[in-house]
Amino acid sequence: MPSIGRHVGRLLAGFAAATLVMQLGGVWSGAHAQDEVKIAMIAPISGPWARQGELMRLGAEMAIDEINEQGGIKALGGAKLRLVVADAGDTAEKAKNAAQRVLAQEPDLIGGTGAWLSSFTLAVTEVTEREGLPWMTLSYSDAITERGFRYVFQTSATGGAQARAALPTIVELAETTTGKRPETVALIMDNTAAPVSFAKPMREGLIEELGLELVVDEMFTPPLSDATPLVQRVRSARPDIVMLLPTAIPDDKLLLEKLHEFRIRVPVVANGAHIGAPELLDTVGKELLEGLLFIVPAWGIKGQEEMIERFEQRTGEPWITQDSITAYGDVWVLKEALERAGVADREKVAEEIRRMELTEGPGAAFPGDVRFLENGRRAEAPILIVQWQNGEPVTVYPPEYALAEPVWPES
Repeated sequence: MPSIGRHVGRLLAGFAAATLVMQLGGVWSGAHAQDEVKIAMIAPISGPWARQGELMRLGAEMAIDEINEQGGIKALGGAKLRLVVADAGDTAEKAKNAAQRVLAQEPDLIGGTGAWLSSFTLAVTEVTEREGLPWMTLSYSDAITERGFRYVFQTSATGGAQARAALPTIVELAETTTGKRPETVALIMDNTAAPVSFAKPMREGLIEELGLELVVDEMFTPPLSDATPLVQRVRSARPDIVMLLPTAIPDDKLLLEKLHEFRIRVPVVANGAHIGAPELLDTVGKELLEGLLFIVPAWGIKGQEEMIERFEQRTGEPWITQDSITAYGDVWVLKEALERAGVADREKVAEEIRRMELTEGPGAAFPGDVRFLENGRRAEAPILIVQWQNGEPVTVYPPEYALAEPVWPES
């Protein structure tokens, strides 16, 4: 009997040891190889900003497919990336709810990108920060990276930085081209977070420093129902430049059509990718857009011709916009962070994003180097000036990125 007991004991011990080896092997391989890694995109897929969300999705999906076709995340045994899309809707509250819902439904997310409108991004990142989820965003508001958050990474120059960098260039372009320095400026904007950030330094001394006078200063809550009162003030003031800062394509359309109706031929300068969306050409027409200048942190630039061609062939879009480029670039940055981390862990992915300095490869979608400051703001993020020329928005500044020469619009 004792011999049988010893035999059974040895069998049980051997079985336990084998089981432990299998379990340890599973833990080890699981840390280095898995089937899938999920990242989120929260963007407006419905409502007045839906087109921008759609363009973001196209860019993110292109990056996902390219990464998976090239072998996935090699440090994780070839794990494939999967995009989980949630609709931010048309209010900050809906965007916040979308973030809460997707994080609850997909607890294994390792990062994300979105939510386009700065007001939405401010709400969404309140949720993602609590969960320690690394979040990439193109949104402009300075407030996004002024809250002491550790897991938010802003790839665009902030609205305030864009205004400080671009407005002197705009004034210089006008003077160089026409021989006359502008003296007055009109400001028409909506009250969402990005235009507020952009306008803040202008109101707080930048306009005065440039020798300009602010003769119209109007703000509205989107959506705009009637542009007539706003444009009448422009017609009465007769400014040398109109700074047009809405955030939605329907509001762009109303304002541009009303300026045309009132026969106000004043150079228009805008901010944000929406003003370069393809459907604006379809709804407003080439004549009303010709010469319009707008300021963005990313657009199609010199050196990106191959990537732009791939996007256009894949999607059927006539050109690539900031929305698609930055979503594409965000996915590649998250992929690079995963490769460096070697594990699908949010904290380690965030650490690698903080450490990285990309000058090419995964950072090629963005003009300039990709490096983040302690607060998550991109260091030395450049700005671009794009102009509608012959029915297409093309980068005209700075010269090293330009695809065409800038032309000061006739007044």
